Amino acid sequence: MLRRSFLKLMTAAPATGLVHIPAELIAGGFPQQRGAMAPVEPFKPSEAANSPIGEGMGIHPGRVVWMRDGKATSWDGVTGHWWDDGFTDQTAVDRMISRTLRDLTGRKNDKQAWDALFRSFNETRRTGSSGYRRGEKIAIKINGNQDRSAEWGTTIPGRGRAGSAGGPPPQPQNGMPSPHVIVSLARQLIEVAGIPGEDIIIYDAARNVGQPIYSRIKANSNREFQAIRFVVANDYGLGGRIKATPDKTNPIRFSMAEVPAAYLPEQVTEAKYMINAALLRPHTIAGVTLIGKNHFGSVYFPDNGGWSPRALHGYIQRTQPMGSYNCLVDLMGHRHLGGKTILYMLDALYSAVHNEGNVYRFASLGDAWTASILVSQDPVALDSVGLDILRGEPRATELRGNADNYLHEAAQAGKPPSGILYDPVASGTPLASLGVHEHWNDARKYSRNLGLKRGIELVALL
Repeated sequence: MLRRSFLKLMTAAPATGLVHIPAELIAGGFPQQRGAMAPVEPFKPSEAANSPIGEGMGIHPGRVVWMRDGKATSWDGVTGHWWDDGFTDQTAVDRMISRTLRDLTGRKNDKQAWDALFRSFNETRRTGSSGYRRGEKIAIKINGNQDRSAEWGTTIPGRGRAGSAGGPPPQPQNGMPSPHVIVSLARQLIEVAGIPGEDIIIYDAARNVGQPIYSRIKANSNREFQAIRFVVANDYGLGGRIKATPDKTNPIRFSMAEVPAAYLPEQVTEAKYMINAALLRPHTIAGVTLIGKNHFGSVYFPDNGGWSPRALHGYIQRTQPMGSYNCLVDLMGHRHLGGKTILYMLDALYSAVHNEGNVYRFASLGDAWTASILVSQDPVALDSVGLDILRGEPRATELRGNADNYLHEAAQAGKPPSGILYDPVASGTPLASLGVHEHWNDARKYSRNLGLKRGIELVALL
């Protein structure tokens, strides 16, 4: 994180009385003063339950489907790895993906569900009423934040080395995307939606697509699976991946003038469609990392680290007051990112304690794995539900500060509380609402569940 971000935190201290220095700042060499400072308070909604803001998106506006199946997750927490086939049931995951797609769209089978998603996308963007057409490419963005070595589940190099002065002991880094979820998505696209493998890319341009995902897809003898492309920043010598190439003709012009322009992979800008397959977990800087922050793995800064989002860290902080600019809105609204997304998904089979941590069981779910999949066509609604799930979990201790500031900004992107003109393509026209935000009540009900005609509708298959 840049030094100016640290100084902003210090400047804000008199007004808030609260200063929290993220681990990234300490790791970067700043004095370890955390013990002398008050921590950021746990997250509390700034508005009452069932107070929707923004406009619902999708075939069924504001609909979010949450399915949980304990049969999908059987890891004992000790033996092997949670992503081993013996501990994650592919058949159960396939069933979860199928059911959530059908309930999201209201269609009778998976083929009809995909056709409805493609047609809804094209009709909403006024590009016709057709479904998918051969040759149209689709990108799947996964969250590979912890994928930083040739072997999954290892300690991130340079962090937490045993014996280092003042440093913590090594910890597993296994909060990875579920290979079984990605395999299920690939099967759906190829075998159900009829998309050729050569038109599918799976990527994280700032990290890698690890061997547990890559090898499972390549193990399928169907030539269409062999044709899927994997786009990464660093393959750690594993081979078979394509290095991301920045497209300098399609910049992201962040709506705060001091933020430098970023670029996206050519493989993304050439795609017509996108699936945002994010993870459900807290974040030590932003409060949460859900679909909104997933595109930190899509940006390239020529003079600020290349395929790295660190130039943006100062603009997502949970210590910022409500009504502050948040760069996630620019990412969510950019025409090559949120503007191409037909499906938003939270992979919550095994959720991690935070962005640099291990997977953990939820006390709020009976001391069990999250074992969940969540889907929506509305990015703001999906992240709002994800936030509510996390705030109901007492072990999600890094969910702190104003973690929902970006949701308020995104829901009201045309006239946000910050007063910022969100215009990530510098067109002169601000973004419109990117979706609907609200918090559920004590019965886990949102406004549309209560019979109202606006807000979120949660379809809970628990």
